[in-house]
Amino acid sequence: MTNYARFHLAIAVVDLPKTESFYVSVLGCSIGRRAERWIDFDFYGHQISAHLVDRPAAVQGSNLVDGDGVPIPHFGLILPPADWQALKSRLEAHDTSFLIGPKTRFEGQPGEQSTMFLSDPSGNHLEFKSFASDSMVFASDEGALAQYR
Repeated sequence: MTNYARFHLAIAVVDLPKTESFYVSVLGCSIGRRAERWIDFDFYGHQISAHLVDRPAAVQGSNLVDGDGVPIPHFGLILPPADWQALKSRLEAHDTSFLIGPKTRFEGQPGEQSTMFLSDPSGNHLEFKSFASDSMVFASDEGALAQYR
């Protein structure tokens, strides 16, 4: 897989000014195009389109992952360790209320990662994670997977 592909994600939001403030001031995104009912954000080189709707999206549930109830659906980014640390510091400086605070998940196992979860003002859940090396992103523990076969 090449690393030049970018994703586009359209999300439902209930308040454009609060959404703009969150994505620009808290996450550090810049604004692309905009109209009366939507805003495009540069989300670390990817495009997030926030579309104004009358009702927020509903959380569909959660899955237990390494002891935490991870909200479903969610989206986010895998950042280099230094960028993850910088974002963590930025979020803490903005007194961000985390759904799952910054932590190390799967410690000492394949796929060990730094992770943190938060919500935007419309309840869209975001996860930011980081791995010590790119080789860990898709690392698997075949022994652990065998129990599901």
